[in-house]
Amino acid sequence: MRMVRRVVMAAQIADRRGAAKGFARPAAVACCTAMGRDIVTAVCAALPGAERSDPWGGGHDAWKVGGRMFACVGATLQGVAVKCPDVDTAELLIAAGTGQRAPYFHRSWVFLPWGTPADELAHRLGVAYRTIRAGLPKRVQAALPPAPATAGPDATVGPAGHASG
Repeated sequence: MRMVRRVVMAAQIADRRGAAKGFARPAAVACCTAMGRDIVTAVCAALPGAERSDPWGGGHDAWKVGGRMFACVGATLQGVAVKCPDVDTAELLIAAGTGQRAPYFHRSWVFLPWGTPADELAHRLGVAYRTIRAGLPKRVQAALPPAPATAGPDATVGPAGHASG
């Protein structure tokens, strides 16, 4: 965990130094930051067994798998709240500036504002989906369509939401 924090701090310092010297992020990165409800809908709708509902009325998009929510687009805030595997991961994302504390949710949730790069958003939605799906009872998991095959360190999430790789 210390190493991850050091890497994040080094990246933040490098970004500040680069900005002070007049370096800007590449245009390719800027064009990929357009994000909104439509991107969240496209990513979540492609996940097997994911369903959208509006449990509180008023235009919320609550994305669930097996009846448990993994992502939520609010009616007024400009962004999406996603479930993290644990509180430490959420705190790390907040400290890195990737997300913010998600209002009205447990500390294991983060809020990703519109403008977050689309690839980061898709990754976080995938992690949230796999975290919730892995924590479902076995009979509920068995009733769902097969999970997509993924690779990488976040691909396997244990029953308690902890990485098992």
